[in-house]
Order: sequence, then structure tokens, then C-alpha cells
Amino acid sequence: MTADDVLSVLVLLRQADAEIWIGGGWGVDALLGEQTRPHRDLDLMHRREQESAVVAALGAAGFVETLDQRPVRFVVTDPLGREIDLHPLVFAADGSAVQASPDPGRPFVYPAPCFVTGTVWGTTVRCLSPEQQVAFHQGYEPADHDRHDMARLRQAFGIATHF
Repeated sequence: MTADDVLSVLVLLRQADAEIWIGGGWGVDALLGEQTRPHRDLDLMHRREQESAVVAALGAAGFVETLDQRPVRFVVTDPLGREIDLHPLVFAADGSAVQASPDPGRPFVYPAPCFVTGTVWGTTVRCLSPEQQVAFHQGYEPADHDRHDMARLRQAFGIATHF
């Protein structure tokens, strides 16, 4: 997934009036304002009530659903092999949000201040804060790309990480 791919997907979703935030590796790179490593996929958070618009816009661009783990997440892939991992969020009046998790009693929590902006190739994009990125990189054995991302967040933001 290239920076051009990311920006083209975001344009499609903006045209569909869908609010989207970038997470995962591209979210880290958006916070840093530069691409620091290759990315296999694009993690996007969206308002659950906008899911049909998101799916329709991506479908019109050739993306088809290849994994359904709703209500937690689902994945779409296009004929070129570009993959988007979509995470539906339910927002509260205070701007915070929750995402279902595999453990129904413990949803993923998104505090209102975690919705920030970054840049991809100089274009301002919505993404998740450094603190939220760190929170989502806990509770599992990290891969090399996870270690890379957390090291870059520590370096750029002075934020503590657990690996």
C-alpha cells in the first residue's frame, strides 16, 4: 500500500461523505509526516453508521470483502492485492468512541482527544494520536514492524512504549 494508494482511498471515502481515521502503520507514518517503512495494508476507522457508504465507495473502486469479523473489523481487497482493514466505531456525544472487541465485555476505547491529524505526502489526514497508537500495540508479541513503529513514536514524541 503506497502513499498514493492511501490518498486515493481517502479521496474516494471523502467523496462518499465518510469520516475516516488512519491507524496502524500508516497512522504512525501520518503522525511522523513521512513514510518510514513499506506497508502491507491500510487500517481505517470509520463511523459504524457510515459503513454502507464506505463499502459502496470502496466497492465501486474494485474492493471486495475478503474477511468478515464484524462487529470488530472486516477487510476489503482489490484486484491489485491492496488491502484495507476497516474498524467500525460507535461515537458518544462527547466525541469518544468504542469499537467492539473479541471480548464483548471489553470494547476498544477511543478517547475523544485521540482523533488528531497528520500528513501523508504533505496532505493533512485524520489519524489516531501517538498515545492511542501505543495503547493498541499492547497485549501481543510485537513483530519487527511494530517495534519499528513504537521506536519512531518514542523518538518523535518522547512517548513511553512497552517494547
